[in-house]
Amino acid sequence: MDTSSVKNYLIGLQDRITTTIEQMDGNSFLSDTWEKPPGEPLQGQGITRILENGHVFERAGCGLSHVTGPRLPPSATHARPELEGAPFEAMGVSLVFHPRNPYIPTVHMNVRMLSAQTSDGNSVAWFGGGMDLTPYYGFEEDAIHFHQTCHDALAPHGANLYPRFKAWCDDYFCLKHRNEQRGIGGIFFDDFSELGSEKSFAVLQSVGDAFLKAYVPIVEKRIHTPFGERERAHQLYRRGRYVEFNLVWDRGTHFGLQSGGRTESILLSMPPLVSWSYQQQAEPGTPEHELMQRFIVRRDWL
Repeated sequence: MDTSSVKNYLIGLQDRITTTIEQMDGNSFLSDTWEKPPGEPLQGQGITRILENGHVFERAGCGLSHVTGPRLPPSATHARPELEGAPFEAMGVSLVFHPRNPYIPTVHMNVRMLSAQTSDGNSVAWFGGGMDLTPYYGFEEDAIHFHQTCHDALAPHGANLYPRFKAWCDDYFCLKHRNEQRGIGGIFFDDFSELGSEKSFAVLQSVGDAFLKAYVPIVEKRIHTPFGERERAHQLYRRGRYVEFNLVWDRGTHFGLQSGGRTESILLSMPPLVSWSYQQQAEPGTPEHELMQRFIVRRDWL
């Protein structure tokens, strides 16, 4: 397929999302255009947009990248061993928004395309991405809205995609070293090309286009909820789980670091402030305990 159409879509997606977030926050993203210098393992360029210390978002990062490399790293070939060591092209948009108010959930979204040259000279392309929500305080209506939007985005491409991608998300965004979910999930897919290049790309577009519909209404509903030191401390503690997942389990982070990517852009998902506490347990009957019992678990939200 023509990869320029994928890149053009991704450029527009980054613009749409960051413009909307700027309007909500009242502050502008810093736009950092970068290019890999000659002689490094990866060649390419990207635009990292970061908003820090905003009114609504303590840190919001949305990165666009387009790179080529001589050898696919191990994180990209575990499901395609026949492509081990093949030259590749990768492009995508990835974002993580960390809100200031603990009643607004953290959100992650990523859409990407990888293509590689097989040993017989043919080109193969596959797609991945998804979005997931990590609340610090649980609200049933927020979780249902987020999952319903994900379901509706995928429905035109096949009734089986939402339940399949939802289960995939639950499996993926799990801190296996703690046997704990990262949040309430959403949808996740990877190594996806089964519908053919054009229709698989259409799935990616539907996911990207649904992001603002899924997240913005939740932010607008919770933005003025009062909070104090207790809620803030709980938010910082739960952010520690986010850091643990991204550094230990996240394939996107591993792909970027293993392939010689731009470290500052790869780690834009890190929260600005975070805390850890030894064996902290929420008291039964508290909202913090309810979060762990009813929301940070695998559930059918629809």
